[in-house]
Amino acid sequence: MSELRFERLDGGSGDLLAEDWRRVHNEVVPTHPLSPRDVRERAGRHHLEVAYLGDAPVGCSTVRPPTEERPDTATVIARVLPPYRRRGYGGELYARGVAVARGTGAAALETVVLASDGDGLRFALGHGFTEVERYLLDGDTIPWIDLRLT
Repeated sequence: MSELRFERLDGGSGDLLAEDWRRVHNEVVPTHPLSPRDVRERAGRHHLEVAYLGDAPVGCSTVRPPTEERPDTATVIARVLPPYRRRGYGGELYARGVAVARGTGAAALETVVLASDGDGLRFALGHGFTEVERYLLDGDTIPWIDLRLT
């Protein structure tokens, strides 16, 4: 049994849960900080979870379901704060995300990692993802890496 507790962020979630998800995201992805409004908007479109060890948030995840443009593909993103890495928590977040993605009918899985996140890139490659594309968003100086499960 996992020592982690998982909480799903949705439209009815409290501000503390949304703030915990946002704090983890912004620490792992410092080049693309999200506002509370951004998080609420994402919670309406995506499956967002926070992983807790006791009362401490250790990670968060995002599952972007298939879209009209890509009806067979879901994106699964697991983020773990640096002090909690290499303990299996990313694997738990990822496995939960994959289950959610498969529940949407997705046949293909993708993820996205900021190029400066060496741990995240190693994790994705170690779970069978291969790089598809590197790109810069407007104003960014660090590339994003899109990966697809092979």
